[in-house]
Amino acid sequence: MEEHCEPVVSIVDDDESVRRSVRNLLLSVGLRVAVFESGESFLQSVQRGYTGCLVLDLRMPGMNGLDLLAHLEKAGERIPAVILTAHGDDDVRERARQAGSTVFLDKPANSAVLIGAVESALLRAKGSTDVDDQ
Repeated sequence: MEEHCEPVVSIVDDDESVRRSVRNLLLSVGLRVAVFESGESFLQSVQRGYTGCLVLDLRMPGMNGLDLLAHLEKAGERIPAVILTAHGDDDVRERARQAGSTVFLDKPANSAVLIGAVESALLRAKGSTDVDDQ
């Protein structure tokens, strides 16, 4: 089993404590993780091409989470995303779903639920040639 073949979970959140805690949680279950403080830094990263799942905040300075998903969609890159936010309403949830989010979770998210959502997103990414809306 070659580790470099496993997809990366990219965490994009402007809050350092959130990045650190989600990173540690996902590392604890054996996932490969990269962290980014902004959508712009993710887009400039080489990890972008290896990302199988995004764990994404919606409200960030500069490019917000929905903007990042829209940018990726325009570029033909549909990466399953788990949205973590403290500012969700039904309209935002629907826009996030349409932009490609797999799951929408309120902060703070339950650890088991977050791990399950990320693992589901990674499975979805492996079968991304036939993307379906669940």
